[in-house]
Amino acid sequence: MQPQADPFIVPVCHEDIEVLYQDQHLLLINKPSALLTLSGKHPLNKDSVHFRLVKDYQTATMIHRLDFGTSGILVVALNKEINAHIGKQFQTRNVVKTYTAILHGHLADDNGCIDFPIAKDKPNFPLQKICYETGKKAMTTYEVIERLEKPFATKVIFKPITGRTHQLRIHSGKIGHPILGCDLYASDEAFFMAKRLMLHATMIEFDHPVTGDRIKGVSQCPF
Repeated sequence: MQPQADPFIVPVCHEDIEVLYQDQHLLLINKPSALLTLSGKHPLNKDSVHFRLVKDYQTATMIHRLDFGTSGILVVALNKEINAHIGKQFQTRNVVKTYTAILHGHLADDNGCIDFPIAKDKPNFPLQKICYETGKKAMTTYEVIERLEKPFATKVIFKPITGRTHQLRIHSGKIGHPILGCDLYASDEAFFMAKRLMLHATMIEFDHPVTGDRIKGVSQCPF
């Protein structure tokens, strides 16, 4: 029997969750970087967005996730029906999401579309990989905001058309401009250029399940 690998224990996150909007059906919250969306299996990885929220909102359920290092806006359902309704909007791509990121190096074009299929890299969980045989279609559009000299990097707006695991991180790495601070798909140089993953969910748009109004939630980028 092979020995179990040491589990990854997440560092303590001292930042608070900010509630940006709430009604009796849902919340829009701002997730800090270095906080899990859902608690991990290891008891020392209990702290998470969901773990904190249910103390004040007992029926809160997570409709979608942000990676541990990603900060920004999340939609939280306050009952199962709302969760199912917004979940279907994700499936039909009625939900529009926008992210801000800082990428290593200077992108040649001011805007473009990254189109590489993504599949699970099963021997190397939780890594994903580009695979034209088994991968699911994954598309990301980008627009350059600013090209920086110090650090040598490019600030961009990402709009993912699809919602694959690690999509923005792996797409950025594939085009040779990984997200600064990315521990999975960046070079050592790009990883050590930032103290955190430089990826922030800035906007989300969807139809309110009860009123039908188009909701647009915004979280200001901290970098």
